[in-house]
Amino acid sequence: MYFNYTRWFGARAAIAAALAAATILPTADAAAANDRPLFIAVGASARAPIGWIDFCAETPSECNTRPMEARDVVLTQRSWKELVRINKWVNDNIKPMTDLEHWGVVERWNYPTDGYGDCEDYVLLKRRMLMQAGWPRQALLITVVRDTKGEGHAVLTVKTDKGEYILDNQEEQVMLWSDTSYRFVKRQSQTDPNTWIALGDPRPAPATATSR
Repeated sequence: MYFNYTRWFGARAAIAAALAAATILPTADAAAANDRPLFIAVGASARAPIGWIDFCAETPSECNTRPMEARDVVLTQRSWKELVRINKWVNDNIKPMTDLEHWGVVERWNYPTDGYGDCEDYVLLKRRMLMQAGWPRQALLITVVRDTKGEGHAVLTVKTDKGEYILDNQEEQVMLWSDTSYRFVKRQSQTDPNTWIALGDPRPAPATATSR
């Protein structure tokens, strides 16, 4: 049975009540008051993930894009609610499955059309749905991070005038990047999704357990 993500457009009313407490627009002042960086530092060019390279080879129409001027989303109460809804809907409707279980290969990026996928597949679907809802591609950046165990993971960074927010299949809430426990490695450039840039994380490295 194939998964049809267009069911999202008929499911908004059904999940609206459950999201009421989560759709309060965050403010830049609140983040600044807690000394949380709103924006992450970007560095030099970085190598694109092999998963993205292979994804582009299989679906060139997704990657044959022209460079565009960088844009940040003006975050309003309405757009914040839409961001939270789409994040929740994808997390609730896609079931986690590794690429090895799913495709028999270690790494493959693809849209989760059958309802199963790993972190990159969640990101691709959220990105597509937001673009279909009118969000600019330049503000929706696939991002590679490391978790507290040092393992690689993918999230979607949404660049807004109020900070950079993370959509993550392992976290229900849409969070400011500096509120996550991840170490940020690299992401797509705002001007060209086929160009990747290194990220500089100014936060202190998390403490690791030591043996006694």
